[in-house]
Amino acid sequence: MVISLATARRLAIAGQQLAGHDGSASPPDADAVLALVHRLGCLQLDPIQAVARSPLLVLWSRLGSYRPELLDSLLWERRALFEYWAHAASIVCTEDYPLHRLRMRTYPAPETLEGRRVRQWLADNAGLRRRTLLALRRRGPLPARELGGPAAVAWSSPGWTDGRTVDRLLFFLWRQGRVLVAGRQGGHRLWDLAERWLPPTTPRGRLSTPNAVRCAAERSLRALGVARPGHIRGHFTSGHYPGLPAVLRQLQARGRIVPVEVAGPTGALPGPWYVHADDLPRLERLADQPAPPRTTLLSPFDNLIRDRPRTRLLFDFDFRMEIYVPAAQRRHGYYVMPILHGDRLVGRLDPVLDRRQQRLRLRAVHLEGDPAAAAALAGPVVGAIQELARFLGARTIAAGPEVPAAWRRGLA
Repeated sequence: MVISLATARRLAIAGQQLAGHDGSASPPDADAVLALVHRLGCLQLDPIQAVARSPLLVLWSRLGSYRPELLDSLLWERRALFEYWAHAASIVCTEDYPLHRLRMRTYPAPETLEGRRVRQWLADNAGLRRRTLLALRRRGPLPARELGGPAAVAWSSPGWTDGRTVDRLLFFLWRQGRVLVAGRQGGHRLWDLAERWLPPTTPRGRLSTPNAVRCAAERSLRALGVARPGHIRGHFTSGHYPGLPAVLRQLQARGRIVPVEVAGPTGALPGPWYVHADDLPRLERLADQPAPPRTTLLSPFDNLIRDRPRTRLLFDFDFRMEIYVPAAQRRHGYYVMPILHGDRLVGRLDPVLDRRQQRLRLRAVHLEGDPAAAAALAGPVVGAIQELARFLGARTIAAGPEVPAAWRRGLA
């Protein structure tokens, strides 16, 4: 089966639940938020809040207006979500606990140099580990500052973690699934024993490695829409798909995934590419009659654009995080939100929320391709910006001189 590059993009956008939402419908409830997180697989966490917490923006891009407190309720009250490692520190579904247990029970990996180092360090600090777990059992949940004691070997690193012995210990225990984040206090994580924090409804069955990889691979492919094996491996339970080639062959033999060829402007894109069998009806609809174009803004940590090479390949969009780049060397801005319009990424917006003034400031806009497209995009992009401002509770929008004039008039 051969599909066009445009169809591949549409399928990727649909797989990420970005194809549209009904603005006239009732605001989503907690179950709708939970269903979306389950479909996406994970929401990346990041401390930067120039606009809002990234998970809130990822949900907003797909759901439109919703109550942000629903996410905290799902995390800390219902415990239907928990924080764990996907491709980075993320929010994942408690329902998916058996899939994440595969990483938990094999961390740290003994076949890697870093894994062997962590294993030895944990062995050297067995006493500190026991004291930490005992303190959590007796007094948890606790912040890191209330844990610790003398370490046999302090953690050393050339980076920012150097000397952060307790933090590193908790991080490693978290990766092993022994402790989990049980809440936050003034921006600091509260830690507790996983066995106590996870709700009674948590599925505790232990999946075999092939079954865990099969389930995760199917989930990854459905979230991606269309993908190469490397894309699947880098998504959802990122980097933890042992035996993936054999699993993909089995899934293809069973008819669960279907190989496709993606036809680019100069020939077929390097493959193989796969589509999940459950998405074939959607593929046929998108190829014959594309969905009406929708415009929204994406968190710089959005699942759609996290895989930078894949984003370049499908969207011809080279996205780079410049948060940690010196200001004078930034090309596009500090907290850049890509602009999704239809099946293309058409530009980048550099916004910041002034919470005191309740003002959303637009510092710069950078459009892809022909600058003359700015006027045609004015209506849909201005609408997306206004929708974001309402979600953030901003009363006004201030557009800088680098924002196209047609957009400034619409925002006035």
